[in-house]
Amino acid sequence: MSRYQAAVRKKQLELVLMYPFVLLGKIAGYFFGLKTRHRHFLFFPSADIGGSIKVNADITACIANERPLIIFSKKPKNNKFLPLFQQEGVRIIDLHKYIDNKLYHFVNFFFRGVLASWINRVENPVVFGGESLFFYKIIPHVKKGTKRIELCHLNTWFPFSLGFVNDMDQRIFSTPKIKRDVEQQYAASQLPPKYYERLLFIDNKIDIPPLQPMNDRLPLQVLFVGRGAPQKRVHLIAAIAGELHRKEAAVHFSFVGDVEAIIPPEVAVYCTLHGQITDPAALHREYQLADVLILTSAYEGLPLVVMDMMARGKVVLSTNVDGIPDYITDKENGLLITATAEPGIVAEGVQLLEWLIRHPEERRRMGNNAYTYTQSHFSKEVFDNAYRKLLL
Repeated sequence: MSRYQAAVRKKQLELVLMYPFVLLGKIAGYFFGLKTRHRHFLFFPSADIGGSIKVNADITACIANERPLIIFSKKPKNNKFLPLFQQEGVRIIDLHKYIDNKLYHFVNFFFRGVLASWINRVENPVVFGGESLFFYKIIPHVKKGTKRIELCHLNTWFPFSLGFVNDMDQRIFSTPKIKRDVEQQYAASQLPPKYYERLLFIDNKIDIPPLQPMNDRLPLQVLFVGRGAPQKRVHLIAAIAGELHRKEAAVHFSFVGDVEAIIPPEVAVYCTLHGQITDPAALHREYQLADVLILTSAYEGLPLVVMDMMARGKVVLSTNVDGIPDYITDKENGLLITATAEPGIVAEGVQLLEWLIRHPEERRRMGNNAYTYTQSHFSKEVFDNAYRKLLL
C-alpha cells in the first residue's frame, strides 16, 4: 500500500467515525445560518506575527470588495496582525476556543458540519486555506462544485495533506522549491497527471519603495530579522558576529525578533538587540539602515524579509537551502553560503562579510540587481492579478 493510499484510508476511516457529529453540525448550521452573505470562505490559523500570516492578509486585502468570511481556527500567541485583516467588507469568526481543544475534539467535528452547511447553501462557493489545518478538515464535507484552493509555504504539511489531494482543485505554492517537493511526493505515490495540473506557483508580494543607492559607509550594518526557532540557527549568526569582533572587523550586527535568549551575553554587548518590532514603519526603518540581511537557516521557503531587503537594494547573505537559490543567484543579486556543516557556515559567513567590507562597489552592484529582480517578481500588481484571477 502506497503512502497516498494509506493517507486516503485513514481519512475515510475518520470521516466515518465523526459522521454523527458532523451531521448534527450540518443540521444546526441549517437552522442557525449566517446573518451575512459570503461566497468566499478563507480559513486561516490566526493573526499572529509571521510571514505566512502577512500573505494571508494580503490575499484578504485583494478580494476585500467581495466581502469574504475569515475563519480563524488556532489559538493565537499574540494576534498582532489582526488589524491587517479587519478591513471594510471582511467578516471574521474566531473559532479557536471551540475547535482548538483536543479534550473536546467532538466539538471540532460539530463545527465542521456547521461550516459545511453554511458553505453548501451558497452558489459557487470558494473555500481557501492558508496554512490552516482546519481547511483540510472542512473540504471533504463541502458540496460538489465548491472551488477548494490551498496555499502552502512549507513542505512540513505534505504528509498530512497527501490524503486530501483529491479534495483540492488548486494547490498554490509560494516558492518553486515547494512546488517541486510536492511533485516528487506525487511521483513517489504514482499519482496520475491530473493532480500535477492542479499545482500552481505564485510569488508573494511586497511594497517596493524608490531605490536609495547603497553608500560606502563603514561599519557594515548586518541585520537578522526572524524568530528564534531552531530552524533559523541564530546561534551561528552570533558565532559569526563573535569571530568578526575578535578580528576587529568594521561590522555591526543588529537582531530583530525573539532571540535575546540565544545571543550569548558576551556577544550581545557589542550588538543591537531590538526584540520584536510590530510597527511596520519602524521595521522598515531598520531595513533601510542595514546593508546586509543575514540568514543561516537549516531550511526556508522564501521569508518575506528576504523580499523586503531585496526591494531596498540590500545584499542578502544566506545559506543555500530550499527555496533561497531560486531567488538569490550567488554574486549576482546576493551571496550564498555553500557550506552545510555548522563550523563551515560560520567560517564562510565571516569570509563573505569581510569581502563585502572590502568591496563596497560589489555591495552596490548586487543591491541594484536585487532591486531590479523584485520589480518584475514581487510587485502588488503581479500578486493581486494572480490571486484575483484564481479566486474570482
